[in-house]
Amino acid sequence: MATAPTTAAVPPAQAVARDAHWADKLARLRARQLPEYTLVICDDQDAKQYLDESLRDLARCRMADAENGRDHSDATAKAEAEVETAQEMFDSVALDLTFKALPRPILDGLIKRFPPTEAQAEDGDAWNPETFPAALIAAAHIERDDNRHTVEGMSEEDAQELLDSWPVAESNALFAAAWQAQQIVRTSTAELGKG
Repeated sequence: MATAPTTAAVPPAQAVARDAHWADKLARLRARQLPEYTLVICDDQDAKQYLDESLRDLARCRMADAENGRDHSDATAKAEAEVETAQEMFDSVALDLTFKALPRPILDGLIKRFPPTEAQAEDGDAWNPETFPAALIAAAHIERDDNRHTVEGMSEEDAQELLDSWPVAESNALFAAAWQAQQIVRTSTAELGKG
């Protein structure tokens, strides 16, 4: 018995439009940049104090403007200029260390590379706290040249040297900055579930 020839089914226009929408959305999701976290280090106490005082003065001026129903007083304009000067001074003496989130398989591999000892695991450690911090810092650290191109960052040896030579609070802050980059969530809970 012969079968009647079939014609290729043409998908409905709505489904085609939905596919194009999804393809565009997927391309945007794949093109997202990994989140970054920057640790700012400033050893110049005068620069820090100048910036802090300038910011406090600006806040007081803005509060006075609001209380007196003014949009923008001369005092506020002067305080804004002072903050700009203080920020430039601070920026000229501060150091930035920027850390980038690692793709999940890379972070998982790094954690597996530095497993905790049996005693550390019993203490609840998920990785070896003696070796993992330097490895994470080195893997996540990024450095950019003057043209904002990413160049080679910190080595594990450099990271370990800083961790060993800095005071405990600062060495903890260094590791925390690298770890914080791994924890940044850029989604809004109000948006979750929307399709």
